[in-house]
Amino acid sequence: MNIQLRELFDIIGETKAVDYSIGLDELTGYSSYSFASPIKVKGKLENRAGIVTLDFNTAFALDLTCDRCLKEFVREFSFDFRHTLVRSSHSDSDDLLVCENNILDMNDLAISDLLLQLPTKILCRDDCKGLCFVCGQDLNEGSCKCSEG
Repeated sequence: MNIQLRELFDIIGETKAVDYSIGLDELTGYSSYSFASPIKVKGKLENRAGIVTLDFNTAFALDLTCDRCLKEFVREFSFDFRHTLVRSSHSDSDDLLVCENNILDMNDLAISDLLLQLPTKILCRDDCKGLCFVCGQDLNEGSCKCSEG
């Protein structure tokens, strides 16, 4: 979803609400994650004293596989983000989001932001015991004979 920002940059006090979903069909090819639900994006763009800020939340669910016990499960995520938007920048600062031609590609920003927030180690639960290295028994469901020896 492209958002036109010309009025927002030009008018102090101007606000614009953001409330939409990124469909599953639009998410293929963005990552190796399998989305179980569309991404709900909700937020607000605001020009305060000539500084344009974007505050938004993403909410979605992923189909995941535990890295320790290999169980498949679905987990819901919700992340909050904040960006300062500018028309152009002469610095290499990562704090500013440059919106060339007064356009913000909201889908690309929301997906990039949330992918950077996802955990690198996926666990079905924090205390997952994993599988026995010898027999493959799921140690969350009980101990195995290998550990008794």
